[in-house]
Amino acid sequence: MSTSPRLIPDADPDDHLSLPGWLYHDAEFYEAEVARFLRAAPQVVCHINELARPGEWRTLEYLGESVVVVRGDEGEVRAFANVCRHRGSRLVDGEGGCAKKLICPYHAWTYELDGRLSGVPMKAQYPGLDTSAHGLFPVALEIWRGFVFVTLEPGAPSVAEMMAPYEHEIAPYRFEELQPIGRVTLRPRALNWKTIADNYSDGLHIPVGHPGLTRLFGRSYAIEANDHCDRMTGLLADRPSANPSERAYQHFLPRVDHLPEAQQKLWLYYKLWPNVAFDIYPDQIDFMQFLPIGPATTVIREISYALPDDRREMRAARYLNWRINRQVNAEDTELISRVQAGMGSPSYVAGPLGTSEVCLRSFARKLRRLIPEARLPRPPAPGWTRRPAMQAID
Repeated sequence: MSTSPRLIPDADPDDHLSLPGWLYHDAEFYEAEVARFLRAAPQVVCHINELARPGEWRTLEYLGESVVVVRGDEGEVRAFANVCRHRGSRLVDGEGGCAKKLICPYHAWTYELDGRLSGVPMKAQYPGLDTSAHGLFPVALEIWRGFVFVTLEPGAPSVAEMMAPYEHEIAPYRFEELQPIGRVTLRPRALNWKTIADNYSDGLHIPVGHPGLTRLFGRSYAIEANDHCDRMTGLLADRPSANPSERAYQHFLPRVDHLPEAQQKLWLYYKLWPNVAFDIYPDQIDFMQFLPIGPATTVIREISYALPDDRREMRAARYLNWRINRQVNAEDTELISRVQAGMGSPSYVAGPLGTSEVCLRSFARKLRRLIPEARLPRPPAPGWTRRPAMQAID
């Protein structure tokens, strides 16, 4: 199966090698990832249309932090740490809701929707308390084409910068008008986040591990790596699939008038470095995140969106899309669980990467640049994250 790769030129002497196995389960390496780039990585929380009214809020749990995104009374959307400034209690629970004010369930400290501290019970017990200095801690926020992203600390490019090479391709999908067609799904997995991220951008496993996608795409599946984003595509074949769900999807998928002809039957995937992905279909748009919980635990967070369309054919296509991708997810879980197990074996050393494996090369190159110890075949002596880092190879 042709992958039509585009390789980013680089002088990395290890460019032909995958990452060593210890990176996929070592606790210190995970700590280094969190400190050096994961906290700065933009994370999608929700779509702006899920915050339609003042007081509507959504949350994200990421790297031990809880972030709440809320629309203010004047319409502004802001992000805050979901932490009361009094004793550190979580302010809100769950994925989302609506409130006129954010009131701490512990001692009832009260915050306005713009984060200001406006109510302190028994305030006289806090002489000299400056309420203006005790508002909610703000978190950096970016709205890209209707999707709300937050970052815990600076250091990464904006989502707009990451996606700039593909704006022309994304524009026709009218992301800004999307509405949710489901709820956020959380799928815990006993996997390192990189095992999932690698697989998402791996083109060579499609004909081996996904017979359904192979029936749908034929030999059209293609991948490419850009500076901050991988792009994968599959064009639906004209020949009807032998599988009933796939054949029905091919049959029912209606024309989408706002899409160019070349994208009427295109399945399009983007993975933003390091752990956020968009699955873009003619019938719906999904986002997926690989949220690290520890060195060998990850939560896959996802939800589907679509433009309003009550056509019977479109409703059928969306249901069949879900059936097809439920099977793809099951196949991927089995495949990457095998990889995770193998990465824990001392017998595994960094394997070779083929010339077409451009996304894996790009991913490994970024990681080695950010954490030069990733070049080592075995983990350094304990405590290496507290010693001066190896010199990076540009």
